[in-house]
Amino acid sequence: MESDISSALVGGPGGTGGPGGLSGLGVFGPLDPLDRRIVQALQIDGRAPFSRIGEVLGVSDQTVARRYGRLRTAGALRVLGLVDPLRIGLTPWLVRVRCTPDAAASVGEALARRTDTRWVGLISGGTEISCLVQAAGPGQDDALLLAKLPRTPQVVRVTAHAMLHIFYGRDLSPVSRLGALDPAEIRALTPPDAPRRAVEAADPFPLGADDQKLLAALATDGRTPAAELAAVVGWSQTRVRRRLSELRSAGALYFDLDYETGPRPRELRVALWLEVEPARLAEVGAALAEHRNVAFACATTGTANVYAVIDCRDPGALYRYLTGPVAALPGIRRTETAPFHRVLKGPGPSLDPVRRTAAAPRG
Repeated sequence: MESDISSALVGGPGGTGGPGGLSGLGVFGPLDPLDRRIVQALQIDGRAPFSRIGEVLGVSDQTVARRYGRLRTAGALRVLGLVDPLRIGLTPWLVRVRCTPDAAASVGEALARRTDTRWVGLISGGTEISCLVQAAGPGQDDALLLAKLPRTPQVVRVTAHAMLHIFYGRDLSPVSRLGALDPAEIRALTPPDAPRRAVEAADPFPLGADDQKLLAALATDGRTPAAELAAVVGWSQTRVRRRLSELRSAGALYFDLDYETGPRPRELRVALWLEVEPARLAEVGAALAEHRNVAFACATTGTANVYAVIDCRDPGALYRYLTGPVAALPGIRRTETAPFHRVLKGPGPSLDPVRRTAAAPRG
């Protein structure tokens, strides 16, 4: 059965990165205070030189490099350079797949191997799959995956909703709320080409063929040195740095952190769907973005027009969150929740164990 599923689903069009903002899948307990500060610094600027991070944090660049290298080579942390699909004119789809009881894991693993999927996870006790699907380029929104899934024998039902607007995500994640850095340190680490969040451009930012090569390298390792990127694209290092600044300032490129995914025995992660009165949609989204439990929130098409990912300590904390902050939101008509059982793929391309552990830390 697994080979049939794989042949039906694997091998779709290449993606350009997910929307991000769902990072922080690792449990932060093992990190000591300095690790937390370094991780938050990398969330603010994934390409910040270790010397700059060390200067702001008051430690040596060797200390920063050693701490990051330990997390990186252990496969616990990656810096990813990702593309905001909405900014470049692509439509991301939030897809929910219900399978026969024995097939969800196999279908989920096949989806995770595809290049046009991000954030593949088993939900509802492992009976359903949730994932993000993105087209390969403008004009290709009818992704092959959405046509293949309904014809897969083990798939019972598929629902897909287009993502319209991100309230909390991209380069913001639970790491952004760690509180390990003070406001002055955050300002010092924020890159000068960081985009203004309040402004949304009307026209998609165009990408060329060389941009795609550049971004493909950054999606695997956001700290790839300019010299290596120049060799990939065939540009000078100066041109590479200038283009990276242009992509970042336009909001097309952002940097996120990918933690080792897997079971989360100490924390409950839940998918939340809200049906919100249209007149209250922006208000609800802005409120969710301020909730500490929210790891990601966006507006979508469909009856349930808001999707969010919630982190809670345990079922009791989830109950209090749903009956407190969520119940207080204006214009809520209906809610639906589904706990994540296991995350099979995060925001970036999947790496096999050899590549994940052999990768060297980037300075």
